[in-house]
Amino acid sequence: MFTRVERARRIALAVILPSSALVLLTVLAAGCLDTKTVRAPAIGAAAPGFAAQDLDGNRVSLAELRGKVVVLNEWATWCEPCRGELPQLEALHQRFASRGLVLVGVSVDGAGMGADVRDFTREHGLHYPIWLDPEKQFALHFLTMGVPETFVIDRDGVIRWRKIGALPDGDTTLASAVQRVLGS
Repeated sequence: MFTRVERARRIALAVILPSSALVLLTVLAAGCLDTKTVRAPAIGAAAPGFAAQDLDGNRVSLAELRGKVVVLNEWATWCEPCRGELPQLEALHQRFASRGLVLVGVSVDGAGMGADVRDFTREHGLHYPIWLDPEKQFALHFLTMGVPETFVIDRDGVIRWRKIGALPDGDTTLASAVQRVLGS
C-alpha cells in the first residue's frame, strides 16, 4: 500500500507530466515552435512573458513586476509536496516583503476553482498574491516539469534561481538566493 503522500505524488506525476508533454507536443506539432530552440529558460536568461488573473479576477502579469525581485512558485491545492512547502514560502514572504520581494503563487488548479483556491489560501494563512493559471500557460512559457516549481527573478527580469520539486523542510537555498538578488 502507498501512503497518502505517495499516492498523491504518483497521481500528480501521472497527470501533470503527461499533460505538460501533451501541451508541448501540441505546440510543436502545430509548428509554433522550432524543435531546435525548445528549451527551458536558463539561469541568467530573461524570464518569459506571463500573464494570468489574480483571485479577484484582475489581469496581472510578470511584466508589471519589472523592477522588483520576484519569486514565482507554481503549485496546486491538490499537490501534497506543494502543501508541505507553503509554510516556508509564507515565512519567506513575511521576512523579505518589506525589502521589496514579491512572492507570487501560480495556481494550476482547474478552471472555475478560483473560489476554492481563495478558501485554501485563507485556511493555510497565505498572505502573498495568488495568480490563477487553469490553462497551464505558466508551464508552457517556463517549460516546467510539474508542481511545485519555483523561480527567483531579479529586478531586470532575469531568472537567477530555479528549483524543480518541493523545498525540503529547513531548506535555506531559496532564502539565500533571494538575499543575493536583493543585494544583501
